[in-house]
Amino acid sequence: MNAESIEQTNGQSGQPWQHWQLERADDGLGWLTLDCAGAAANTLSQAVLGELDQVLDALQAAPVRALVIRSGKSAGFIAGANIDEFSAFDSSAAVRALVERGWQLFERIQRLPYPTLALIRGHCLGGGLELALACRYRLAVDEPATRLALPEVMLGIVPAWGGMKRLPALIGAPAALDLMLTGKSVDARRARRLGLVDDAVPWRVADDAARILLAQGRKPAGGLLARLGRWRTRALNWALNGVLRQQVANKARAQTAAKVARKHYPAPYAIIDIWARHGGNALAVPASDPAALEHLLETPTTRNLLRVFALQERLKSFAKGLDFRPRHVHVVGAGVMGGDIAAVCALRGLRVSLQDQSMERIAPAMARAAKLFARRLRGDPRAQRAALDRLMPDPAGDGVAQADVIIEAIFEDLDAKRTLLAGLEQRARADALLASNTSSLRLEDIATALQQPARLVGIHFFNPVPQLPLVEVVRGEQTDPLLVRQALGFVRALDKLPLPVNSAPGFLVNAVLAPYMLEALRCVEEGGAPADIDAALVDFGMAIGPVELVDTVGLDIALAAGRTLAAAGSRVPAQLETLVAAGKLGRKSGEGYYRWQQGKAVKPAAARSGATQTGSEPPAGCSAEALARRILAPLYQAADACVAAAVVADADLADAGLIFGAGFPPWSGGPLHHHRQSLLPELFSANENPPSDE
Repeated sequence: MNAESIEQTNGQSGQPWQHWQLERADDGLGWLTLDCAGAAANTLSQAVLGELDQVLDALQAAPVRALVIRSGKSAGFIAGANIDEFSAFDSSAAVRALVERGWQLFERIQRLPYPTLALIRGHCLGGGLELALACRYRLAVDEPATRLALPEVMLGIVPAWGGMKRLPALIGAPAALDLMLTGKSVDARRARRLGLVDDAVPWRVADDAARILLAQGRKPAGGLLARLGRWRTRALNWALNGVLRQQVANKARAQTAAKVARKHYPAPYAIIDIWARHGGNALAVPASDPAALEHLLETPTTRNLLRVFALQERLKSFAKGLDFRPRHVHVVGAGVMGGDIAAVCALRGLRVSLQDQSMERIAPAMARAAKLFARRLRGDPRAQRAALDRLMPDPAGDGVAQADVIIEAIFEDLDAKRTLLAGLEQRARADALLASNTSSLRLEDIATALQQPARLVGIHFFNPVPQLPLVEVVRGEQTDPLLVRQALGFVRALDKLPLPVNSAPGFLVNAVLAPYMLEALRCVEEGGAPADIDAALVDFGMAIGPVELVDTVGLDIALAAGRTLAAAGSRVPAQLETLVAAGKLGRKSGEGYYRWQQGKAVKPAAARSGATQTGSEPPAGCSAEALARRILAPLYQAADACVAAAVVADADLADAGLIFGAGFPPWSGGPLHHHRQSLLPELFSANENPPSDE
């Protein structure tokens, strides 16, 4: 770019701005670049917002013909507000002041008398997308790393800098509410189809595309379908000014209620109310309203979701600074777990060879992978084809010799794993990462078959692999620490969350889930209906009920894990053993504790009433609350025991592992955190002012 002058570079040069750089090109175009000093990613801190206000003052004094706002970071556009700064606010008044500042700034951008364009490459999240929405145009770089989202709901808050107003106006309320209520992201091509961005272009032509778009002074035609979509959005927005707005809001509330309870997650309901009643302006909501910022910020849910965000960032940090970039992964075992591990690796751009005893055993995994690629890469047939091309059936195991990472993912049998890994060690490169996906066996016991036991590391995925973000990275007593670090880097390369754990039966997640599931099965044995028991735990907030989880995992696997991991003195329910002996293994056989049809458990429609399906006496403490307390009690005890035994470094990591690996409800802040808080009324009942969570 040929720049006529540079008004600011950085604070070191004596200029007033540390984070923003404004360049004026000879053609009158202004290029405003955000490059947060001393940070890997751009965030909208108070300092950044304050400087943006000064930039706008400078542009008001000396306007440009048009303005492009872009990032100076390779990591992405803007990652949103500064969460550390946000979490440190000690009053809702301070947060409201920040919201007012951002709202006014973005309103000011929208009112600029010349065209503005956000040039988006990489992540564009939260306040970053709200800033982009305030611009007249948005141009996205068509790369896998480009993702746009308003994920505030996942922190228990709302998009308060104009996102609730501008996004529905731009793409229509139904699509906008779907994005805001789920926090899900879209890539550049999906954003273009929605009308969220005006175009998606390759990076090499992005600057020229920005110039052309600004010079045209209008949106790109985008073909007949794109024009029809914009006309439909305008018509729908016009209709939503009337009674239809409440109908859309009511439908959104019903859909939200089917997923999460207002008592646990008030933020999505607040988003709907603010859009329906206040035009998307959070500042217009009375402080007494449950949707008000003051109310949301004082809820335990918001504090806990901010805690969960910090836990997630801690898991990501374990792989920072690592320079392990594998290109070829070899997976042995094409069952559901191994096949899905291979598919996820191929989806992330790695070359993968998948080994099993025959092509017939590998074929179902290839079919599942094709469905996954079609779902994740919809609208891009070439990318789907490329992913399939990266996944190679390899019944002979020829890929072992070329692989950077080798993962054993066969059934849980100690002798079988020993024999397989000993053979793999002989064929593998000396520098290849040799890993087991064992879920319950000690790494030290498996490694006895290896000539170099220090080579073996555990990389334990969770089912379903494409959905669950956590992966336990297991260190045995002899494992080389460098290999553990490489395994952490490999997991992050898959966009998963690595949790370092020490070798122990079941590691963290399975060691905690086993007694929880067994206690639920004992309740069934005592006469409780599986659907009632599951409903009690789902109402608490678990992602799936414990009995349905057993059926999903497989009763044979649950039985084997139960025998290995059951607490001392506890018993495996006889009914579980009987069902396994009868070949009723759960979902994979079509019947277990439930009957299964088309991959779904068949449950009775009747609500809880104290009676059971069998007509026998219900288990002791048959209310939903009592059932949940009883079944969760061994989970809390097992989590405490794992921390005491140093399976994980501390209680925070135990909470992180059980949220991201076992589906423990995020609103709680994690099982150990939640259990401590729930005990406060008992521990401090004589104290009128028990200690705060701070």
